[in-house]
Amino acid sequence: MSDTSLPAPELNVTPLIDVMLVLLTMLILTVPVITHAIKLDMPVGASDAPKAAAINLDIDTDGRVYWNGTGVADDPQLEAWLQGLARQEPQPALKIWPDKRGRYERVAQVMAAAQRSGVQHIALAPVAQ
Repeated sequence: MSDTSLPAPELNVTPLIDVMLVLLTMLILTVPVITHAIKLDMPVGASDAPKAAAINLDIDTDGRVYWNGTGVADDPQLEAWLQGLARQEPQPALKIWPDKRGRYERVAQVMAAAQRSGVQHIALAPVAQ
């Protein structure tokens, strides 16, 4: 007796479906990252206004402050100079150069004084050696 009811070969599609689901999941997760954009208002064209020279404010190890190389006597004098800087048009940038052995508290005090005085462009320069 011959058996003619042999099972027909079939393709196992389960691994194919698993791979497709993984690819679909990766696509769904990466598309929002690709299309994410940050809106920026960029200046148009070059400005003809002259740029003011930056003010360098050095803070040494002992917390003394130097305005473009000139020693500042005390905090009220520093605040008066910062207020004068804030009134200038265009306002120059203030670059603070702390000594690496100095205290962060003093740097924070100077930055807070500049902010209270109305200085808009404050930059913390790399720590001086």
